[in-house]
Amino acid sequence: MEARVRRNMHTCRNCNQSFQTELALELHRDTCKKGQLFCQVCGERFREGTATQDGWHYECPNEDCDGDGLQEDLYRVEDVRTTTH
Repeated sequence: MEARVRRNMHTCRNCNQSFQTELALELHRDTCKKGQLFCQVCGERFREGTATQDGWHYECPNEDCDGDGLQEDLYRVEDVRTTTH
């Protein structure tokens, strides 16, 4: 009987694409088309990877803005488009 090693897959929560390594997932987050965020405080749009360092806490990367919190001040562009149409 062969022993099979089950690899942990890392999945992008925005587009559901899976990656074999955490590093590959992190690199993908910076370019994921569905990972775009919008700050309702300053109106800036940016990639999700620039708004978080740990994947849990989010803040607007604009130095002059105090916007923070996903679904508080920061929203996914896809969600904003859905609710405005």
